[in-house]
Amino acid sequence: MLATVPSATLVGVDGFPVSVEVHVGPGLPAFTIVGLPDASCREARDRVRAALLTSGFSWPDRRTTVNLAPTSVRKVGSSLDLAIAVGVLVAGEQLDPVVLEGRSFVGELGLDGSLRHVPGVLSLVDALDGPEVVLAPSSVAEAEMVGRHRVRCAPDLRRLVEALKAEAPWPSPPDPPVPPPAPPEPDLADVRGHPVARLALEVAAAGGHHLLMVGPPGAGKTMLARRLPGLLPDLGDDQAFQVTRVQSAAGLPLTGGLVRRPPLRAPHHGASAVAMIGGGSGRLRPGEISLAHGGVLFMDELGEFAPVVLDSLRQPLEEGVIRIARADVRVTLPARFLLVAAMNPCPCGEGVTPAACRCTDRSIERYRRRLSGPILDRFDLRIQVLRPDPHDLLHGQPADPSHVVAERVARARTRAQERGVVANADLAGPDLEQLAPLSPEAAGIAERALEQGRLTARGLRRVWRVALTLGDLAGHEGPVAAEHVAAALHLRAEPTAVTGPRAA
Repeated sequence: MLATVPSATLVGVDGFPVSVEVHVGPGLPAFTIVGLPDASCREARDRVRAALLTSGFSWPDRRTTVNLAPTSVRKVGSSLDLAIAVGVLVAGEQLDPVVLEGRSFVGELGLDGSLRHVPGVLSLVDALDGPEVVLAPSSVAEAEMVGRHRVRCAPDLRRLVEALKAEAPWPSPPDPPVPPPAPPEPDLADVRGHPVARLALEVAAAGGHHLLMVGPPGAGKTMLARRLPGLLPDLGDDQAFQVTRVQSAAGLPLTGGLVRRPPLRAPHHGASAVAMIGGGSGRLRPGEISLAHGGVLFMDELGEFAPVVLDSLRQPLEEGVIRIARADVRVTLPARFLLVAAMNPCPCGEGVTPAACRCTDRSIERYRRRLSGPILDRFDLRIQVLRPDPHDLLHGQPADPSHVVAERVARARTRAQERGVVANADLAGPDLEQLAPLSPEAAGIAERALEQGRLTARGLRRVWRVALTLGDLAGHEGPVAAEHVAAALHLRAEPTAVTGPRAA
């Protein structure tokens, strides 16, 4: 007998529908899974057999073949366990085929027959077309975020079969987990001094511009960077769903519904290229740049990251996605994030004061070579952050708190949305020329910077967008003003880490 059970598998962060076809027919007792399963998927044979036997069901003593269609998509993980088990019961005539009508099945099986949560439930359920989906109780809250299906659950295989046969009511889903109280976000009012750095932080948040801060240890670079997410507005519905989908595929815990606050990811400088961009030899997992999608990627000690890791960021910084290709699968992962980086001016950290620097010329040159010109060119804002004045640190008046700055950022982002983009950094070249032309004076300043070699063609577009953001924050109307272009050029100055303290 043949049974076809709808289910889904995860590829990257996307769910793909899978038809689990189970055939039980004459032949020597055997169990075969075909349809491009990976190692963890092939292991379903042993999990399903043990789950059925411990739940009190019989195992077919004939030849059983499981086909996972379409065969062109690699099946990864244990999300098909439940569908295979139900298919074996139907094909073995222990269940009526009518129980499959309009139902899909997603979940992992324990050897005792219990139903377990799998990563990526949000994407898996979103890929299913049927009106009803059956999964583990711990997956209900995540599945209901999709909002298109009637979600059923059962704690184990025995209770599931009783509900399918209408011998017992469907078990009630567990109460949704109570989200823990969100920790208070660091406040920008805690930062004393640093007027230029505070302005750069506000511009980065308002326009989505990438920021590089260079300065000695203890200057406050990390303190500033960790306050950036608090300046960003909440995520919209579509972006929140996409961000939640990425976190679900990565196996991160989800409580309290869709992720509404922009995430902050701060990987260690020893992270590998695979950890940053995603991928892997088996299941293609999202990396740090995808987990930062819709939020902030903070790379502290930028000069200590491996050059191959830094150069791997070039394409996602431009396109907002990362494309990963393997021999049998290609995936596109979202990676539209705001990059904030901090680094010392030299290995010893005191390069802003040549007399105090203990580094050799060779070590400084090696440190500089870690940052290629193309990756530096992708930072819209490049500033030096020096240690604050002691008087400002001890007696200075606190500046605007985060909620006041966030209001200005929200107004600037509203103006960007009127131009058809989320933030000014997303404006393409033709749209920039049409919607925000340079005034004659501003064009003259930009032309002189190009002639002097201070800007590349790509750098000109980035300065242009920063100047537009500065105008939006100031409430400026009309063409981009010369003062804002001059300020944008100042915020893109070459930091000491690029030239080196001995390079003058």
